[in-house]
Amino acid sequence: MENLDTSSKEVNNQATNRATMRTIRFHDYGEPAEVLRMEQVAIPDAGPGHIRVTVRACGLNPVDRALCRGLFPGNLPRGIGLELSGIVDAVGEDVTDVAIGDAVLGTADFVGVRSAGASDRAIMDHWVRMPTGLDFVQAAALPMAVTIAYNHLESLGVKSGHTLLVHGAGTMMGFAAVQIALMHGARVIATAGNTYADRLRSMGAAVTSYGNGMVERVTELARQQVDLVLDTAPVSGIIPDLIRIAGGDPRRVLTISDFAAAAELGVRASTEEDQTFRYDVLSEFSQYAADGKFTVPVAQTFALKDWRRALDISQSGHARGKLILLPADD
Repeated sequence: MENLDTSSKEVNNQATNRATMRTIRFHDYGEPAEVLRMEQVAIPDAGPGHIRVTVRACGLNPVDRALCRGLFPGNLPRGIGLELSGIVDAVGEDVTDVAIGDAVLGTADFVGVRSAGASDRAIMDHWVRMPTGLDFVQAAALPMAVTIAYNHLESLGVKSGHTLLVHGAGTMMGFAAVQIALMHGARVIATAGNTYADRLRSMGAAVTSYGNGMVERVTELARQQVDLVLDTAPVSGIIPDLIRIAGGDPRRVLTISDFAAAAELGVRASTEEDQTFRYDVLSEFSQYAADGKFTVPVAQTFALKDWRRALDISQSGHARGKLILLPADD
């Protein structure tokens, strides 16, 4: 599609300069409940290579809480809500693949902009068009889970014929990783609680529970050498057991959470892996989602004004799926 002409952009920017929006952000590092607040701020402009959207849905993730505590430190204030879906309402220079009015999903620029996706409007740095049949809530649940899971499976080198253990398949990244690995032709064993065990089995994974005896249960399910292990669960002291499952080779285990154990035991950690995310796969997996062939479970949706209730549930560790903010519902 053709991009906006210069005069249209100028008119749009002039209107933006006179308008404000709601956003959730923090001015100091600390515990999320203490440092986050909703503010009324000027609507940002879409710079070169970026687009601005009217946010229809925004996913909340553990990384949002980590940002508040100092992960990826940078200039403050800073917003939360790194994945979203919405309607394009402005495009920056050099953007030619979308136009005003297009529905898109992707990620917010939380580094170069003082607000992110948990807002009425947001600046996006990576996006794809939403396929027909995919709603805004489903779309907002995809970007982080898909891109992070895909990247880690690539880092591990998961291929057709491999036997892969996904530890923590009840997390949204783990849930996505199971599906992606199965699509790649891997044989997948998943550890998960009761919430998603049946759904994971229906997808084709062999599933067992956490806790005592997990090594023996996984070994029995595998019936052969487990080639690779992806740890997507919260820190629980399980890394030595995962190394045992991987035949004693710590380099066949990749964790996204227990970095201290990784450093001590020689396990690979996501902080040391290639962080060049494959945002291009979002188009493929959003179409899978629209076709009913891929999903990231959504637990609850909330109006933007109810963000503190969503935060409380997120911090409880019992969300049981993605939590989504809906600014347009206020």
